Amino acid sequence: MKTGTRKKLQEALVSSPSLLWLGLFFLFPTLLVFVLALRPANPYGGIGQGWTLENIRRLADPSYLEVARRTLEISLVTTVICLLLAVPIGYYLARVSLKWRNLFLMLIIIPFWTNFLIRVFAWKVLLHPEGPIKHILVFLGLAGPQTSLLYNAGAVVLVSVYTFLPFTILPIYAAADKFDFQLLEAARDLGARRFQAFRRIFLPGIRRGLFTAVLFVFIPALGSYIIPDIVGGPGGELIGNKIAQRVFVDRNLPLASAISAVLILSVLAPLAAVLFLQPKDERPEIL
Repeated sequence: MKTGTRKKLQEALVSSPSLLWLGLFFLFPTLLVFVLALRPANPYGGIGQGWTLENIRRLADPSYLEVARRTLEISLVTTVICLLLAVPIGYYLARVSLKWRNLFLMLIIIPFWTNFLIRVFAWKVLLHPEGPIKHILVFLGLAGPQTSLLYNAGAVVLVSVYTFLPFTILPIYAAADKFDFQLLEAARDLGARRFQAFRRIFLPGIRRGLFTAVLFVFIPALGSYIIPDIVGGPGGELIGNKIAQRVFVDRNLPLASAISAVLILSVLAPLAAVLFLQPKDERPEIL
């Protein structure tokens, strides 16, 4: 057997468990969602016979379009806020001494030691009308007695930023840690202002980390269900809540699959565009 053939066979054998896992638990369920989206629902909560596009047509209803708009808006706002907070933190972590770096990284990771539901419920207590945050804001004159901190889009954004911020910081820090900071000093020597060097040298230098951070925030935020369900209320309902309602309340699995299929396509389309339109050497590492 030739060396090249033997190498390809070895690579295939090493990759086969991962490919099998992805095929069974990612590709097959995704294809099943698209198939169910084209099937009718029967009156008993099951899958009817035949094929139909009615589930796709129903997504043009104004209520779904409004929830889709809110989902995209909240996901974008959450992503932007996380980036604005994570970039300076990642920059600082890459420059600080090893002793303090390890301490700060531990503080960033500590929230993962607590159950996700407990952390969201803790925010519900903090934002409660009788909670400490409301009392402090009223005392400072920043909120009135009737101001509601819960069950609105603002509460969803706040808790989403808290939840996804560590996922933004870590890839940005990983990229910043590999960045050559002497480039910033060279830019300063050539007359660039501090912020100008940061914007034109540092940010392009960590663009892969930035892109990875955007994916780690934006995609989970699009499909978020628990956070809007607990702290969002009617004013913070997202597309994930609609999917859950169709599955557990209406027992309309084909309609839930149609919503999920649109959500999947809305995530995969930008990724495919990046994959095929950018030069190979400029593609993010995650792709």
